[in-house]
Amino acid sequence: MTRILVVEDDLRMLELLRRGLSEAGFEVTTACDGDAGLTVALSHRFDAVVLDIGLPGRSGYAIAAHLRQHSRPPAIVMLTALNEEDQIVLGLDAGADDYLTKPFSFPELIARIHAAARRAQIAAVDQLSFGRFRLDASGRRLFCDHTEVHITRSEYLLLRTLALRRGEVVSRRQLMQAVWGSTISAPGALDTLVNTVREKLGARHPELIVTVRGVGYTLTADLKPQGSSEI
Repeated sequence: MTRILVVEDDLRMLELLRRGLSEAGFEVTTACDGDAGLTVALSHRFDAVVLDIGLPGRSGYAIAAHLRQHSRPPAIVMLTALNEEDQIVLGLDAGADDYLTKPFSFPELIARIHAAARRAQIAAVDQLSFGRFRLDASGRRLFCDHTEVHITRSEYLLLRTLALRRGEVVSRRQLMQAVWGSTISAPGALDTLVNTVREKLGARHPELIVTVRGVGYTLTADLKPQGSSEI
């Protein structure tokens, strides 16, 4: 279950967020001022933090900047009534992964939390192993046993997204977002990319990437991970 901390000083809004996110399946912890929010954030492991900006005590900007100093910070979504461009830029510069202004829709907030949490998860993992393969994040490189398999940036991002969710079906939309930062791409671009990766891996594992027709792709789960990296 995704663990979320919500820091909001408007108690009515705080309760609406707690209730709505809980009903959406999140495990929600709340705080109503900046100092308490930072203390809770540092005391527990959260997948995402939803921050108001104008908080008593520390501002949302200050909390975001502090959390970004940690080696594995949570995803940060700023939620505020401010919508001026300079305020948005300031929030993103402080370390926010995304920014949503009030009033907002819960489906959009939930989608943004999921997306930010996925990006944070990907950034937090240095190496991923599956079967005979190992992905190294430091250089965006792929190895089969001790031999490097040369891949492009897009091929690396595709494999990394699938490896992080090995055994799960990853939708076409999610893969396009992970690889290109958008769900808009040239017709057939994703299929071409998947086929290119299959060609590079096929001699070793011909059915490593499985097509789920009409949905997306999955990295087969029956390959045992090597080393200490677990997904």
